Amino acid sequence: MNCRVLIVDDEKCTGCQLCLVACAARHEAGLNADRARIDVCRTADDSHAPLICNHCEAPSCARACPTGACRVDPAGGRVIIDDRVCIGCRTCVVACPFQHARFDKVLGVTVKCDFCDGAPVCVEACEAQAIHYVYAEEAGAGRRREVGLRRLRPSLKTIDSREP
Repeated sequence: MNCRVLIVDDEKCTGCQLCLVACAARHEAGLNADRARIDVCRTADDSHAPLICNHCEAPSCARACPTGACRVDPAGGRVIIDDRVCIGCRTCVVACPFQHARFDKVLGVTVKCDFCDGAPVCVEACEAQAIHYVYAEEAGAGRRREVGLRRLRPSLKTIDSREP
């Protein structure tokens, strides 16, 4: 399967939030960055980093979803949320260790990055070229997980995948 993923180069991110505005405009037909399906955070070293769903291979959000609305799309390997099936219970929000899914009060369902159905607008909007849409083989899934965990726990320097 030729899965694609979004990769973020934290060192290039300027914190301009153009990716958020583009995301909100694409999904919510408005320029309210609070409605974007990605986020930009300030890191422990005072730099910025876009936070985008990792589309995990074994997503805890999908396992936690009681209706099957949150699931892995077999065609592309993306973790998707079907808003027609979502009951708004927020179980997937709590289950995501990376805090990427969020409850949208306006829509009454959980939303998250969906790669804009294969053409992520955040990539095009990022003038600093900090966000890239690449094939998973190029990205290295283990590296993506390490970066995600390091963002959650800034005190971690490295992650040994052999540790329990």
